[in-house]
Amino acid sequence: MMLYLPRKYRPHVLFKALLLSELPVTIALLALVGIASPNLYRTRLWQDGADNGFNSSPNEVVYAYANYRPYTTPKPWSQLTTSFGLVISVLSMFFMLVKAPMFVLGVFYPPLSIFVHSLLTALYAVSLSFQLGSDMTDRDHPQPGPPWYITKNCSVTKHRRNVGYCMQAKGTFACTIIMLAIFATHLGLAIFSCFPTEETREKQRERLERRMSISALKDLQSPTFPLSPTGGSFGGQNGLPPMTPRTLAFNRLGGTTDLPLRNHFSTPRPQSPPLPNESEAKTSNGNDKSALFFPPPPTKPNK
Repeated sequence: MMLYLPRKYRPHVLFKALLLSELPVTIALLALVGIASPNLYRTRLWQDGADNGFNSSPNEVVYAYANYRPYTTPKPWSQLTTSFGLVISVLSMFFMLVKAPMFVLGVFYPPLSIFVHSLLTALYAVSLSFQLGSDMTDRDHPQPGPPWYITKNCSVTKHRRNVGYCMQAKGTFACTIIMLAIFATHLGLAIFSCFPTEETREKQRERLERRMSISALKDLQSPTFPLSPTGGSFGGQNGLPPMTPRTLAFNRLGGTTDLPLRNHFSTPRPQSPPLPNESEAKTSNGNDKSALFFPPPPTKPNK
């Protein structure tokens, strides 16, 4: 079974277009959520909607705490929504700065793109669900759908100074939708690129056959060595280790015969001829006088 690792996107131009469109939207979203953080206009829009009767009032928090009642801030007016949007915008900027050079270098493969963009798609989907949350804490003024600054025109504001804040909230919501669409398209492109075409399969088969033929050729050209009696391969002739000139010289010049290769490879040392008058240099008890001296003492010259 061939292991297929996709390395290119199909079509290749679509990934570049998505990457170029992601840059300005990411910068715009990062600027908008950075300005809104931590609470520039969230409470003001909440109060403006309460004055118009669109949703609950921020004073509900005070009343609940004063009466010792549990209270959960609605998602559109929660600090979590603003902080979460800021975090994921910074994270998406980081991923964009990393994947752009990786794509240029050709190492941002589709499987890696699936992991990155599935994570970003899930995060932006959660952020969008927070912004589209309902507000049902006030029974007299329920808000079953998205907040008023998304469903209505900004001209309905009770206080004119909140028109600009309403436009910023709409811009944040729009950038979130665009980013979600871009990352979802990235994810779909990466998944589509992971499926090999028939041309790619044919190239994989040819590459695999070429590798197998090269491997078989190397096996034929590699030398074979006999096995030792114990089953191991020594690599030399007659089941002995290979001899080098240095090992051979060491075996020939050694003084003992405790090495097995010395007697096997070395030739017998020729005996030196006996010195003159050596056979006559015997004592009465049969011992050799020359054995006491090395070298033997010189003989006296004849007069």
